[in-house]
Amino acid sequence: MRPVSPLAGPAGDAATQSLHAALAAYQRGELAEAERLCRGVLSAVQSCFEALYLLGIIAGQSGRTEEAAAFLSRAVLVNPTSADAHYNRGVALGELGRHADALQSYEHAIALRSDYADSYYNRGVALAALERLEEAVASYERAIAIAPDHTEAHNNRGVALARLRRYEESLKSCQRAIELRPSYASAHNNCGVALGCLGRLPEALASYDRAIALKPDYADAYNNRGEVLRDLERPAEALASYERAIALKPDYADAYYNRGNALRDLHRHRDAMESYERAIALEPDHASAHWNLADCRLLLGDFPLGWKEYEWRWQLKRGGDSGRNFVQPLWLGATPLEGKTVLLHSELGLGDTLQFCRYAKDVAALGAQVVMEVQPPLLRLLADLDGVAQVVPRGGSLPPFDYHCPLMSLALAFRTNLDSVPARIPYIRSDPASVRVWIERLGERSKPRVGLAWSGSKTLKNDKRSMTLAEMLPLVREWAEWISLQKEVRETDTALLASRPDLRRVDGDLGDFADTASLIELVDIVVTVDTSVAHLAGAMGKPVWILLPFNPHDWRWLLGREDSPWYPTARLFRQSAVDDWTNLVRRVDKELMREFGALIP
Repeated sequence: MRPVSPLAGPAGDAATQSLHAALAAYQRGELAEAERLCRGVLSAVQSCFEALYLLGIIAGQSGRTEEAAAFLSRAVLVNPTSADAHYNRGVALGELGRHADALQSYEHAIALRSDYADSYYNRGVALAALERLEEAVASYERAIAIAPDHTEAHNNRGVALARLRRYEESLKSCQRAIELRPSYASAHNNCGVALGCLGRLPEALASYDRAIALKPDYADAYNNRGEVLRDLERPAEALASYERAIALKPDYADAYYNRGNALRDLHRHRDAMESYERAIALEPDHASAHWNLADCRLLLGDFPLGWKEYEWRWQLKRGGDSGRNFVQPLWLGATPLEGKTVLLHSELGLGDTLQFCRYAKDVAALGAQVVMEVQPPLLRLLADLDGVAQVVPRGGSLPPFDYHCPLMSLALAFRTNLDSVPARIPYIRSDPASVRVWIERLGERSKPRVGLAWSGSKTLKNDKRSMTLAEMLPLVREWAEWISLQKEVRETDTALLASRPDLRRVDGDLGDFADTASLIELVDIVVTVDTSVAHLAGAMGKPVWILLPFNPHDWRWLLGREDSPWYPTARLFRQSAVDDWTNLVRRVDKELMREFGALIP
């Protein structure tokens, strides 16, 4: 809050004398005496602006924010022309989380004093809290135009720009704050945030270390430092950083959540679950903690509790995969379906749809007519799926239906546990006509035929499940005919693939997943990383060897198993160290020779 200015006018009557005495006591730091005198004035003159205003300031500085807001609200009613009173009322309301009301107060202050830099700054704070980030940036910039050395405005402008994903601008804004005040720990922390988002991880770590050096009890900086250490694949150090954040701030839900992530990286999954549960105890609506707790439970085979937690995925901010707001009720297994039409709709990735579309037959067995909405690349492939009356593309018009269920909620609806996974394969089949086309394309064969997929979608961030083509190529030798099953080939692999005629490239002829299924039908085995190809081959009952990263990134492959309850023909191969595809590929090569040795000419 802004300091109280000296009272104008002579100290004539008793009330004015008391006000002057109150101000003098306030300026000496004797807040209790100042408050006593002001209350005495109010008992005589209830509409005394100066007493109301000073009481509001004292209450705010004493941590009695509700009281401060009440006194200052009365003050601006008595004297609506005081810009400082409107400003300080906004500060109190902002501290109470009443950001829309605070915004209104700052705008009153600005209307009364157009060069009021602090009001523009705090207006930006309120706008940012209301998720009106572009307006917040503009308000901070107005404060800076009035007061170019307004350090906090430069810093908070950087924060808002980072939230808008304008990281280069964010970095420059925070750096300007540091130029103005080199000891500004918050600005160093926020520089770290921008640098981390720009992928400049060592510099981000240095920024957090500088923030901590300036402010050793900076819990947020320790938490952010842990995130960068995780990105640098230093999980033990990350864990220590999160634990320091928690020691400094024991009710820090996000730090407990991030601590759980570091524990997962260290393969301490049960400890991770305890950390997620602590985050949830502190913040019951912490959707990410619920989501990762679900992932851990499912990874450890605790399906009954895992599926329930998995429903928290709808509370995550995930762009296009947010929940569907249908008028029709959600079906999760409790309501009879005889004679009803149920919409089963896709979510997340193509592999998820391929894995969970198996439940359509079970829904139909309850007497329902099943309409399935799927991603367009799967439309032709799943058109004849058992149990489905109609398949429609996601984003298209929907027929009438009575209930809906997301595909990945069907495991909850059917109370699936490890012993009851519906693994009747094949449940996806290739189209005979399409297979004949591919027979013509591939021609006769005289060797075993192996299909390969080495990378997933190009859009994946921090993709640890994919390898480079160079890492997969040691498998490709003369004993077999090798077919690339990649629909997408990354630019970094294009030249190498073009130089290897012994690995047949057919992505130009793969129109959709029906084509991929036909191609899989014609190979003897699929060797793949964890992509939609793995799910498709498994759903078709084709022998499929799935190469997995050291840190389990996906619950569905469980822990420590070489088989999968979801796909009986799958065999799992796991890295023995982080990013060590070399030794894993070497092992797969030996196993392929053992598997096909008798067939090699």
